[in-house]
Amino acid sequence: MATEGSTKAVVTAMFANLGIAVTKFVAFLLTASSSMLAESVHSVADTSNQALLLLGSKRAKRAATPEHPFGYGRERYVYAFIVSIVLFSVGGLFALYEAWHKWSDPHPIDSWAWVPIVVLLVAMAMEGYALRTAVIESNRIRGRRSWARFVRTAKAPELPVILLEDLGALLGLTFALFGVSMTLLTGQGRWDAAGTAMIGLLLVVIAAILAVEMKSLLVGESASREHQTAIAAALPGDGVDSIIHMRTLHLGPDELLVAVKIAVPATFTAGEIAQAIDAAEHRVRAAVPIARLIYLEPDLRRPDTHRADTATTENVETPPEPG
Repeated sequence: MATEGSTKAVVTAMFANLGIAVTKFVAFLLTASSSMLAESVHSVADTSNQALLLLGSKRAKRAATPEHPFGYGRERYVYAFIVSIVLFSVGGLFALYEAWHKWSDPHPIDSWAWVPIVVLLVAMAMEGYALRTAVIESNRIRGRRSWARFVRTAKAPELPVILLEDLGALLGLTFALFGVSMTLLTGQGRWDAAGTAMIGLLLVVIAAILAVEMKSLLVGESASREHQTAIAAALPGDGVDSIIHMRTLHLGPDELLVAVKIAVPATFTAGEIAQAIDAAEHRVRAAVPIARLIYLEPDLRRPDTHRADTATTENVETPPEPG
């Protein structure tokens, strides 16, 4: 469901931005407005970004190979990080350059003055529809998290990227509408440059936020607090006395690596330990379906290492030991 919702939001945003980009370019050619040029390049960057997200999602589905035994799930993070670079360079820096150029050589909008206003209003309606789609799809998996926390903690990169891009696009269109309107009212081209500069700064900020979040996912993030708690609750029982320590790592948005050292009874035979591990893996997968790779190491609980081991269990409250 999360992957399907992400794809729907990305495709909707891509086609919306493609149509908007063409319309904005026509408006720029008719009016020579720097705000319209900045918004045109912004829409082209957004369209390219959404194509990159779709490509990353497709490549992440490739089967594991001997060279990449854990698969290609993280390719989605790689392409999302590239998106932040494209948004920063092609969108933000170009808009700032265009603002400086227009400020140095300002000129009013002399012809087809109504065109940019109409184009911007139509673009705002289309971007609003794309943002609405992203919000609806995000709400299916957001739960009770705030929007800021959803962007910060989501393991699938597509929806947070689209949310920030669409929100940035709406704000950018508002800045462009302000710059163009003030230029038409005053005849001063520097208002157009000011609107362009605001667009550039906005895109740079959004790109920086995306880069930080995608870098964290690329380096490797643990399972969510909810998933860690569910795993910790599922492991004990049927020969597993307790958890000594646990590590989790997202290999991709929908694939979780779980490595746990478990305490087993000292009297268990090798066969009984193997059965206990098999049963524990089954319980973990039932509790957290994205736990695809599970490695359990049996050991004995040692009182002198209890305090140190407890501190390395990813801050998960493990169930109390029996008896």
